Amino acid sequence: MLLRHALQRVNFRRTVTTTALRSFAAGPREVPELTCDRYPVQRGSFAELTDADVTVFRGILGGADTSRVLTTEDEVQNYNIDYLRSVRGYGRVVLKPRTTAEVAELMRYCNERRLAVCPQGGNTGLVGGSVPVFDEVVLSLQLMDTIERIDEYAGIVVCQAGCVLATLEEQVGARGLVMPLDLGAKGSCHIGGNVSTNAGGLRLVRYGNLHGSVLGVEAVTAEGRVVDLMSNFKKDNTGYHLKHLFIGSEGTLGIITRLSMFCPTASRSVNVAFLGLNSYDDVKRTFLAAKRGLGEVLSSCEMIDAPSLDSCTRFHGLQSPIEKYPFYMLIETSGSDAGHDEEKLTRFLEQTMEQGLVQDGTVTNDTTKMKNIWMLREQIADSLLADGYCFKYDISLPLDQFYDIVLAVRERVGDLAINVTGYGHVGDSNLHLNVSCARFTPEIYGLLEPFVYEYTSKLRGSVSAEHGIGFLKRKYLHYSKQSEPLRLMRQMKQLLDPNGILNPYKVLPPESPDQSR
Repeated sequence: MLLRHALQRVNFRRTVTTTALRSFAAGPREVPELTCDRYPVQRGSFAELTDADVTVFRGILGGADTSRVLTTEDEVQNYNIDYLRSVRGYGRVVLKPRTTAEVAELMRYCNERRLAVCPQGGNTGLVGGSVPVFDEVVLSLQLMDTIERIDEYAGIVVCQAGCVLATLEEQVGARGLVMPLDLGAKGSCHIGGNVSTNAGGLRLVRYGNLHGSVLGVEAVTAEGRVVDLMSNFKKDNTGYHLKHLFIGSEGTLGIITRLSMFCPTASRSVNVAFLGLNSYDDVKRTFLAAKRGLGEVLSSCEMIDAPSLDSCTRFHGLQSPIEKYPFYMLIETSGSDAGHDEEKLTRFLEQTMEQGLVQDGTVTNDTTKMKNIWMLREQIADSLLADGYCFKYDISLPLDQFYDIVLAVRERVGDLAINVTGYGHVGDSNLHLNVSCARFTPEIYGLLEPFVYEYTSKLRGSVSAEHGIGFLKRKYLHYSKQSEPLRLMRQMKQLLDPNGILNPYKVLPPESPDQSR
């Protein structure tokens, strides 16, 4: 009885909507300095935008609708600044096509004129990949948000790239399906941007990454060619699987305009447990016990350290359902038989508490309470921005050394940081390392980079687990990719974008210090 009482306490003071949080977190922070002033980068030899170009754009997008070609400073400012406010370009025009044909026509013109283009979805990226570095033309897919078809028998959704992830989640959920991707930014991010960056998310341990879930894509190349790689089948073994070139290429090889995705059947039985633990070693052993004891119903396994949870509860006015511990785990199960699933979860919790791994916890299958518990994990990223500026690192590390880098960075930066925290997807070895401070300074930047990437490389980890390379990580890509793969990547870029106009200064590292694109 003591265990059951201990595991049933859920006490939240209030619920905060994702939209409100995102607006509040983004609002009061200062506008960053220009990317080209903060980081060493030179503008490529691209053409500069003219009034004549804007006239052509208006003609392509329908001259009477001024909302589809934005040119005033107030209109374009938010499209030039990334969500973290770490980089800022000075693009003068934002284009909003509605169809693939319009995207193709815009790209043909920009390629002929040698105008650099920055594709943009929901602009929730964390590596500076979705905003201009200089004066690139911003091509926003916001208006390409049509859900074309949901096939509940085959479990497939076909949609345009500008669909918001939360909208897709709601619509497929009404058909008894579930999106295989779930992110804290789902209220703002676009599915095309998710696919372009190969976003990971909270349930990768259950559904795998997007290379397995995306059945087909339609993309527009830099030269304005439409590449139709759409498919409605999981089995389509017909030559080179070219769709994978665009998944994770971050808009540097082509602009994804449509896609089809496999959506599994939604689980009828979902449970969430929030647990308190004394050490990272206990976290590691509890994860192993979860894999062995929960098996096929384990759908998510997250780790949160105390500073991360403290920041979240303080900033968002939330209250943890359990007492304070050095570490916390959020474990979710999803299955089809409530009795079977609850029995497995109860047995797992009893065993881990008897072994002294889990000290306290709460478990629930109530929809509202599960949402509130997930909020403690999903809103950490926003809360860490409240200190002023946050260096965010998204890395894959062996589980044995998963948390060591947090301790190493905490010691290295000392009092220069307000907070050094670690949380993330322990289920797939993805750590989110955060260093928050009052403002960006060259001193703390120099202490962190390349130290974080060197540390990761020595453990044979990945410098980017799920957020991509973008602009901020391109010069560190060599810590995870050797020279021959990088050479092949450059050849692929040259083949599909010979003039280098698509999302320049992103992903590929410069071959020499003065190379700009």
